Amino acid sequence: MEAIERVYQFLDEAHAYALATTVGDQPRVRVFGTSLLYDGKLYIQTGKKKRGSQQIAENPKVELLAWKGMEWVRVCGELAEDDRREVKTAMLEKMPNLRAMYNEDDGNMQMLYFKNAIATFSSLTAEDEVVCF
Repeated sequence: MEAIERVYQFLDEAHAYALATTVGDQPRVRVFGTSLLYDGKLYIQTGKKKRGSQQIAENPKVELLAWKGMEWVRVCGELAEDDRREVKTAMLEKMPNLRAMYNEDDGNMQMLYFKNAIATFSSLTAEDEVVCF
């Protein structure tokens, strides 16, 4: 399994993750639950009107932490926007509950993908494993 597919599977099974952004020198952490593997890229979704989106625009370097039981994955990298309609549609098809808040043409739905990402898989019982994508 490729590194990016392994990270995506972990996020999908975890259902939620924490995403850290920054405002100046102050970290900000929020809970997300969206992930999508599309065209070989790992995507997350947010709203352009949210503070997190504005923070990512100012500093695209983020870190994500997802956990399942006693295992976790930490992903650090940069987020880049992909405004293609088909990516938004793919996310909405995967997670139809998002349609209550977003649609492909609302001007608010934002799709972001990881660039230059380093993922570290960890647990209490094994050594860390680092993968890049």
